[in-house]
Amino acid sequence: MNPTVETVNEALKAVVDPNTGKDFVSARCIRNLAVDGGRVSFEVELGYPANSQFALIRQMLADAVSTLAGVQAVEVTVRSRIVAHAVQHGVKLLPGVKNIIAVASGKGGVGKSTTAANLALALAAEGARVGILDADIYGPSQPQMLGIGNERPQSLDGKTMEPLQAHGIQAMSIGFLVDQETPMVWRGPMATQALNQLLKETNWKDLDYLVIDMPPGTGDIQLTLSQSVPVTGAVIVTTPQDIALLDARKGIKMFEKVGVPIVGVVENMSIHICSRCGHEEHIFGTGGGQALCTDYDIPFLGALPLDLQIRQEADGGTPTVVADADGRIAAIYREIARKVAVRVAEKVKDMSHKFPSIVVQNT
Repeated sequence: MNPTVETVNEALKAVVDPNTGKDFVSARCIRNLAVDGGRVSFEVELGYPANSQFALIRQMLADAVSTLAGVQAVEVTVRSRIVAHAVQHGVKLLPGVKNIIAVASGKGGVGKSTTAANLALALAAEGARVGILDADIYGPSQPQMLGIGNERPQSLDGKTMEPLQAHGIQAMSIGFLVDQETPMVWRGPMATQALNQLLKETNWKDLDYLVIDMPPGTGDIQLTLSQSVPVTGAVIVTTPQDIALLDARKGIKMFEKVGVPIVGVVENMSIHICSRCGHEEHIFGTGGGQALCTDYDIPFLGALPLDLQIRQEADGGTPTVVADADGRIAAIYREIARKVAVRVAEKVKDMSHKFPSIVVQNT
């Protein structure tokens, strides 16, 4: 007795995507299912990057189909296809960018920039085309963290800038345009204008995700960015400390007011493990990030340790996801990145490109 399309579909319904918690059939990930006697072939199209998961997913699905009577061979192809998703009402998408993820915090000193850099690099490691914009006009740190602080962007047409390249991602920052010791003594409107130019006058090249490293707080730059830039979702970075959580709540409220959905919360400096004796200590408290997520009914994306390695590698221009790609901390960053990408993939798709622009003229 040979298998049928129906029996194969039933078998596939029992396989749950470990990244989304949904089966592949109901999630509409199965493509081109074909049954030829005892040979079964199909494709799996994921809406998020997951290079590190392809082999596992392929094996799970092949094993499920192989148990059917009459199945002699199973061919499974797994790939990712990332599309643009909806943003704030009335804000147009940025050319060359499908999705924008803002990484924000209510206050400084919680490791937001380090998290943003590693998040961008982790998304790229999972197979996405990624860029990062350093939106901190007064204290840019991405040039140093990415190891390209001495480079300068080029302009091929005299009007726009080409993004710099670092560790496989595109990057732009005010730090590439001024000397490291030059302070940006600008009022809010000037800083906001500079940020808009960096964002909209950079030739981003076919990005699946643009990660924006937001400045700390909820001032002019943050508000303008949230209102005029097509942000797909925001990631909030905090520490378990009560003071940091107070300000993180303000950041969440700001994004809610301007219609930007919260993708989730990352708890940084969650625990310190002594490098000599292995003693574990919650220096900044415990459970704060999880409690914040419970209060606002938003996802908890993961917790990162207070680790000397993270600081050293970021200061050295090679963040942990690149410097120690197979290490424990890099694995945490990649898991957080997949969760972020899955949350974005679950959002409503942007359909504005499907409709023509209608212009009414008097004749």
